[in-house]
Amino acid sequence: MQNNRNYFIAIALSVLIVLGWQFLYMNPRIEAQRKAELAQKAQQKTEQVQTPTAGGASTAQPDGAAPSATTTTSLIDALAKNPRVVIDTAALAGSINLVGARLDDLKLKGYHETVDDSSPIITLFSPSETKDGYFAELGYIGDAATGSVPGPSTVWTAPEGAKLTEKTPVTLTYTNEKGITFARTISVDEHYMFTVTDKITNAGQAAAALSSYGRVTRYNKPAVASTYVLHEGFIGVIGDSLIESKYAAVEKEAVTPETATGGWLGITDKYWAATIIPPQQTPYDARFTHFTDGQPRFQADYKQNAVTVAPGQSLELKNLVFAGAKEVPVIDGYEKTYSIPKFDRLIDWGWFYFLTKPMFRLMDFFFRYFGNFGVAILLTTIVVKALFFPLASKQYASMANMKRVQPKMEELKSKFGDDRMALQQATMQLYKDEKINPIAGCWPILLQIPVFFALYKVIYITIEMRHAPFFGWIQDLSAPDPTSFINLFGLLPFEAPTLLHLGIWPLIMGVTMFVQMRMNPTPPDPTQAMIFNWMPLVFTFMLASFPAGLVIYWAWNNTLSVLQQSVIMKRHGVKIELFDNLKGLFKRKPAPTEK
Repeated sequence: MQNNRNYFIAIALSVLIVLGWQFLYMNPRIEAQRKAELAQKAQQKTEQVQTPTAGGASTAQPDGAAPSATTTTSLIDALAKNPRVVIDTAALAGSINLVGARLDDLKLKGYHETVDDSSPIITLFSPSETKDGYFAELGYIGDAATGSVPGPSTVWTAPEGAKLTEKTPVTLTYTNEKGITFARTISVDEHYMFTVTDKITNAGQAAAALSSYGRVTRYNKPAVASTYVLHEGFIGVIGDSLIESKYAAVEKEAVTPETATGGWLGITDKYWAATIIPPQQTPYDARFTHFTDGQPRFQADYKQNAVTVAPGQSLELKNLVFAGAKEVPVIDGYEKTYSIPKFDRLIDWGWFYFLTKPMFRLMDFFFRYFGNFGVAILLTTIVVKALFFPLASKQYASMANMKRVQPKMEELKSKFGDDRMALQQATMQLYKDEKINPIAGCWPILLQIPVFFALYKVIYITIEMRHAPFFGWIQDLSAPDPTSFINLFGLLPFEAPTLLHLGIWPLIMGVTMFVQMRMNPTPPDPTQAMIFNWMPLVFTFMLASFPAGLVIYWAWNNTLSVLQQSVIMKRHGVKIELFDNLKGLFKRKPAPTEK
């Protein structure tokens, strides 16, 4: 029993370290990021326009040369600068800049900045002249014999009144001085995938050699909290290799993988992403770079090997551009439909991929039946508990055996006194004679730790949890419980400080953890007893800043554990110590007698 407790304490201390890192390091960074985003949104409110009518161009070169202007322009002025083709689908609103045929104005209709549906919808792309310039662009690099080819400053021609919708593709055209015509057909599905098909027709007298390129360029560096839980920054599958690079790493050194065939590349945020999927049969060179000339910018780009179009011949090239929300079914569907290698890794499932994604699928299954992700979390917990029930039964059976030999353990302690070596040898012999494995009770806990972190990952990274309500005051399972005992859960007119923020669900979790720990005998060692007494309180404050969905899971898991442990201990004839332990807390300690 003593070894068992020591092992439990070691596990608990390990979890405390993780929680301490979250509480003392991550939370201040997240709070600073939140304040920066609020300030940024306040500034953007004065720049937003409901219906884009025109647009802005960038003179940035495909190789990353500096743009001509280093000052920023308001969104309204940038959109009014150049002709545009309106984008209007069920999921997207925005426009295509006809200078460069650039996707640089895109909003996500289905997502708002806050849980309030009247708040502005999410802006993904903005023209390069604005403070938050962010766009995707496809073009070509040619030579003197080929003449001018589509690039950042090319002015494309669109049919009058053209509008890009799910049912109406748009065809843009450009003809250079050598008689080479580029017809670009852009289509978009009901979600976030653009298909860009270029038909190149050479009506000139000489062969045309040109290389296609694609890039995702971002002019601002997002306020990203440094965390190992989630990757934000550059991402791509180059050939068969998944490559992820943080903004800070690319600022120091560009990433230039070897020439590859197949894959995709781009930039990802927590919930949104922009990627380009080049033709999968042609070799290309990819890179992740940061440019400081002119207006600093981050860029994920590729350049394919040159192709030749003979006089009187034509050639067709097709690229895909994903720009939108990282919805799990949508991302998985694109991977299968377009045979995009490892496209599901655009969502950061983490090291426990084999647990995290199936757990999401189980939660999503329950959500589709009950329409509430909070209920889905509760039902998923029941399923996990049922799967671990045989292991839990063995754990408590081991505890019962340990308790059965406790009198013999006390005899050995009395017999060997301070001779620790002899006591250890005698104890191991006792375990052998009684056929007891002293660490058998620890394995179920060890196996459940990855499950806990997998669930934490699901709640933290999946957009399905963003702004997903539970019941009552929980309107966003991905955010902390908004209530706090400091202001009497909203009755007093002030906001609780971050360090003292403690909501209703963390308190419920703390109570359930306290009850669960009182199901077992109080450790005889005073240090262990103190740790067990204070641990529920420490965990309560630590988890107050965690997503509400995770706190609800932990509270529900503790409740099920108490019920499960009661049934199993009763089955094995082990006394349930809960009521005796509770009585002992309030029982008056006898005063020491004088000798």
